[in-house]
Amino acid sequence: MSASTVSITGNQGPTTRRRAVEKNPQDGGSDFAAAAVTESENKHGRLSASEAAAAILRDARKNPPAPPTIQSKKSGSSRKSTKPRWLTVVSIITKNLALAVVLLGFVQMIRWMVMNSGHDVDNLSVISGDFDGKFSEVEKFVKTTVKAMQVQVNAMDQKLGDEISSVRKEFDEKIETKGKETDLKLKALDVRSDAFEKFMDGLSSKSLLSKEEFAEFYEEFKKAGKSDGGEVSLDEIRDFARQIVEKEIERHSADGLGMADYALVSSGARVVRHSEPHDGTSVSGSWLRNRNKISFAAEKMIMPSFGEPGQCFPLKGRSGFVVIKLRTAIVPEAVTLEHVAKSVAYDRSSAPKHCIVSGWMQGPDSVDLEIGMNKMKLLTEFTYDLDKTNAQTFKVDPSAQSLVDTIRFDVTSNHGSPSHICIYRLRVHGHEPKLEIQS
Repeated sequence: MSASTVSITGNQGPTTRRRAVEKNPQDGGSDFAAAAVTESENKHGRLSASEAAAAILRDARKNPPAPPTIQSKKSGSSRKSTKPRWLTVVSIITKNLALAVVLLGFVQMIRWMVMNSGHDVDNLSVISGDFDGKFSEVEKFVKTTVKAMQVQVNAMDQKLGDEISSVRKEFDEKIETKGKETDLKLKALDVRSDAFEKFMDGLSSKSLLSKEEFAEFYEEFKKAGKSDGGEVSLDEIRDFARQIVEKEIERHSADGLGMADYALVSSGARVVRHSEPHDGTSVSGSWLRNRNKISFAAEKMIMPSFGEPGQCFPLKGRSGFVVIKLRTAIVPEAVTLEHVAKSVAYDRSSAPKHCIVSGWMQGPDSVDLEIGMNKMKLLTEFTYDLDKTNAQTFKVDPSAQSLVDTIRFDVTSNHGSPSHICIYRLRVHGHEPKLEIQS
């Protein structure tokens, strides 16, 4: 019996039907023509069981089976039986059903795995060999993750910026605080520096014992017989210093300076001329003048002063002058100007500042004062310092030491008062030539 076959191909190109060729026509069996079904009849490249059965039936109708060939009696061979067509159809249908069951089970297995993995099946396109759905989900997950990371980075950047701003603000505040503390310390240092400078100025203005003065002191110490060239004890120095102090106290108790004042009114000196007095200031409430138009208040400046504020001779304006006739002709050595003490003064701006003292030999009173002033010589020029003692003595230039009996005291400026100048006391020191000759 010849075999019959069914061929199923999966080619994409056009298909042709092939008919099985009977290999041995003399044999007693008949062959079935097989129908070939291709991809042109099934778009998906697979045949279902019903389609395969229909194709076979159509082929069978077009080519009915040939009647069985009866062998000749001579050959003596018996008729051979063939396989029924329905068995072939049933076999094909069974195979296709088994394949469908296997595919369905595979799909169910994949669906079960996806469901158990926690993913949404509706959002995936699970097709055999297709991973586009999973790739889309991974891409979506990556985008979401990147977005979340970007948000976190922005948050960290904002937080870092806030921290930097806070640290910068705190640092600026600390710098400002330290700067204020430094300024305060610098101001305190400036105050201390000013105090130290004032202390040094006061120390330098004081009459400290210089090297020459110490040598003079030692010479006097030796002259007093306190030293015989040997060692000197501390007690001997103390005793000698005590004697010097007692002498100085005795000297200063005599009018405060221990030097004769030849401009003292009680000794015969007098004011012979002065600039315009300050109006409204007088001893008895109005200005009283003698026949020479000299204010009686002018004598205050050549009288002993008790340091009472206001007991002075005031001159109008910021400058003025006074001419004094001394008690006798002398060789001037020094001039002392006195103002009210700082501890009791109300206002010291009226004190003289820049002063000039000149002198000449006037002679008898009959001589015109203007004629004598033509012979005037400069004796000394000085500045009165309010920071020093109230009674300040200024030496006369040795080259200008000549015989004089009249002096002129000029004040060119004061310490700030625009209305007047106050002269509390002016003293003139020196020696008489007669006394020097007798000695």
